[in-house]
Amino acid sequence: MAVTLKRLRDQVIVVTGATSGNGLATVEAAVRRGAAVVATARNEAALEALRDRLTADGGRIAICVADVSDMAAVERVAAVAVEAFGGFDTWVNNAGIGTYGTLEQVPIADHRRVFDVNYFGVLHGSLVAARHLRGRGGAIVTIGSILSDRAIVEQGPYCATKHAVQALTDTLRMELEKEGAGISVTLIKPGAIDTPFPEHARNFMDQPPRLPPPLYAPSVVADAVLFACETPRRTIYAGGGGLVASFLSRAAPRLSDKILELFGTAAQQAPADPGDPTRRDNLYAPRVDALRRSQAVGARQSSTALQAQKLNPVILLLGVVGAGIAVALSRPKDISR
Repeated sequence: MAVTLKRLRDQVIVVTGATSGNGLATVEAAVRRGAAVVATARNEAALEALRDRLTADGGRIAICVADVSDMAAVERVAAVAVEAFGGFDTWVNNAGIGTYGTLEQVPIADHRRVFDVNYFGVLHGSLVAARHLRGRGGAIVTIGSILSDRAIVEQGPYCATKHAVQALTDTLRMELEKEGAGISVTLIKPGAIDTPFPEHARNFMDQPPRLPPPLYAPSVVADAVLFACETPRRTIYAGGGGLVASFLSRAAPRLSDKILELFGTAAQQAPADPGDPTRRDNLYAPRVDALRRSQAVGARQSSTALQAQKLNPVILLLGVVGAGIAVALSRPKDISR
């Protein structure tokens, strides 16, 4: 079965981690563009407020309180989608949690919790989505990270889960393609995004955490996600800063190691700006959610690198070849005798 994806306004989209950061931005953008959305998260009050706000503006949205580490809860999300809208066309794996601190500082139980949500949550969502979409077509879109390409100090468990999510996503894609399931599988790799993640993460450092610049607005990730809902793509990088970091780590891994050893910890600390205390530490229970973090930071509202990736691959290749030819023709001619 060939992969054929519906127009966004004709889709029903399930979004996990829907009340904060990238998930919230995706829900809001999808509803604005006419899609119906099933929003799920642990924070019941935030889900209800989101539903009330969007339905008041004419949006189509259903909600389901669920922790993605619980397979039964994830299956319940799919049941809500069937009951509310007759099913779904795209499943977005977005829910995620994290810690700040060295591998030794983070207790083993917290390591496991990060894997329960970030890896097993994606596994649960992907299996449920594949079971529903198999034979009818659709998309599974997973929010990974550039940290699946480049590990960073102070976020070891999170990096490990994102490496695992990349392997899981690649395996899922191959298995679905092999059986001709008609399901597009896309991995979104954001760079540093201005979300409440640093405030939500459990922190073992002696200073408040932050994300290293350059930062991008959550709308950049939402743009990438909604593009993948309509257009089959293997991988999409959200933010040029993350793309550069990924390429550097592959081209010069030891140099990247040394840079992070020297500056990685300081780049992730904000001594003078601890942020909103009501958002701190959502590892085991929800805290106050928001679109962006409360710390004073600047964030880019768009990504040229993302827009380039959205071009048709053939057009992009022709553009690269054309640029190469133009450079070659512009070189001074050798007039030596």
